Amino acid sequence: MFRKVREVGPVFLGTHQPRLDDKGRLFLPAKYREELAEGLVITKGQERCLYVFPVEEFQRLTEALRTAPVTAKAVRDYSRVFFASASDETPDKQGRITIPPSLRLYAGLERDCVVIGANTRLEIWDAQAWETYLAEQEPAFADLSEEVLPGIL
Repeated sequence: MFRKVREVGPVFLGTHQPRLDDKGRLFLPAKYREELAEGLVITKGQERCLYVFPVEEFQRLTEALRTAPVTAKAVRDYSRVFFASASDETPDKQGRITIPPSLRLYAGLERDCVVIGANTRLEIWDAQAWETYLAEQEPAFADLSEEVLPGIL
């Protein structure tokens, strides 16, 4: 389930384990299908996963990058990869999206996947890559709260 927070848009939560079919299609988690029914954008994410943004959130990021200084090399580099790999998709009536071959290759997606809620986006991971990442990150999770959310948790 997602919740609206201060009119920012949906907050995606949870871990789901769909399978990629032979045509490169993936079922979106049922609880997010309505929010994503009008369309979404898939692009490369960090750590070899894919980011899935509702159209409104992708537009917000587009505007932020549009106003960033084009003279900054990091902005140019990030924008090139981010937009060049982006694919706009509309789920079919069963709630499936087709993941383009180049994005499947980037994320190492073959069959077993994990879709995680990551605040304002979903992330799609190869199941084994997610397990490895999680095993590496969980020991440091408690320590990170002081750095990421000082004074809040």
